[in-house]
Amino acid sequence: MRPWIVWATGLLAYIVAVLDRTTLGVSGLAAAERFGAGPSLLSTFVVLQVVVYAGAQVPAGLLLDRFGSKVLIVCGAAVMASGQFALAFTESLPTAIAARAVVGLGDAVTFISVLRLVPHWFTPRRVPLVTQLTGICGQLGQVLSAVPFLALLSASGWTTAYTSVAAFGVLSIALILLVVKNTPDGAAPPVETTSLQETLASIKTVWLRPGTRLGFFTHMGTQFSVTVFALMWGVPYLTSAQGLSPGAAGTLLTISVAAAISAGVAIGILTGRHPHRRSWLVLGIIASNAVAWTAVLAMPGRSPLWLLVLLVVVISVGGPGSMVGFDFARTFNPSATLGTAQGMVNMGGFLASLLLMQSMGLILQAAGGLSFASFRLAWTLQYVVWAVAVVGILITRRKARRLLALQDDRSLLESIGN
Repeated sequence: MRPWIVWATGLLAYIVAVLDRTTLGVSGLAAAERFGAGPSLLSTFVVLQVVVYAGAQVPAGLLLDRFGSKVLIVCGAAVMASGQFALAFTESLPTAIAARAVVGLGDAVTFISVLRLVPHWFTPRRVPLVTQLTGICGQLGQVLSAVPFLALLSASGWTTAYTSVAAFGVLSIALILLVVKNTPDGAAPPVETTSLQETLASIKTVWLRPGTRLGFFTHMGTQFSVTVFALMWGVPYLTSAQGLSPGAAGTLLTISVAAAISAGVAIGILTGRHPHRRSWLVLGIIASNAVAWTAVLAMPGRSPLWLLVLLVVVISVGGPGSMVGFDFARTFNPSATLGTAQGMVNMGGFLASLLLMQSMGLILQAAGGLSFASFRLAWTLQYVVWAVAVVGILITRRKARRLLALQDDRSLLESIGN
């Protein structure tokens, strides 16, 4: 029972992180009024969040390997709470943008720190399922921002709503300090002073492990499509290009969350029972994403509603599918550098998402705005990312299998020698 209590407490911190990540998205109109900003300027908040989140992954991983999960989760929660407190009381747009960057920084360390707890507290067979449950249950933060936070914002105003979210973060800090331990025996990683050269050498070593790069390309190929759809271009595409009402577009995003939850449980069970088939599962998810988008983009006009629902369901599987990348990192990296490896894996999907969001924006602007034709052209950029990811998976999978074969041969020789 104790492992589940520790995990649930760490999970609460991740739920708060997702809540902090999504509060500005649901309060866009109130933010535009409060800060006097137009839609294009407000979109800077989203891009900045992704830039900070992706850019902080490797430093966060290095810190995680050095100080352990508990310290990083507490620090991340404290940083996010301070950013939300600043947002609660400021009316300055530059200050708000800076506060949002601070929130993104705290968010960047939380997820991989919670994931780091899992292999220490659960048996290897349970790790894939609990990893999936971490990603799935964390999305409750999005529900909290869409329902109680938005209701509080409407009823009591900006300052009260954002102060309440920050206070929730402070509560999670107290619970983490009381409950969470890095390992069952409470041992923390030894803190060692390393030079910049040694740090860079460690980063290079972790990256050169084929399992780390296999996780990176897995995360890249599976996650970016649904991330770009949910964070920026999905609702404009559904309303402007496909002619759906805002309410219908919101319903499709709700379906997306439900599909991800269902798929996550199935993927966690499958990867736990069939670890040697993980890469085939990932390639299948990428292929299904490409096929679903091809079916929609090949339509000469607006797609029928059933096809759009199918598209949303299929791409939503990419979210839990990306979690397999962390399982690759765990399999092919020692515990001492697992945080760094997980940070590198986590960069894959977010870097691809950032590049696609920006590139799509440029194409939409050059093609004349949010029209059916311009969106169809912009979404085709996904095929480039899928191609890069698939080639990367195939190459690194072959190298990872060779490494495993060499390790098995070495173990056999040692057993014979003994």
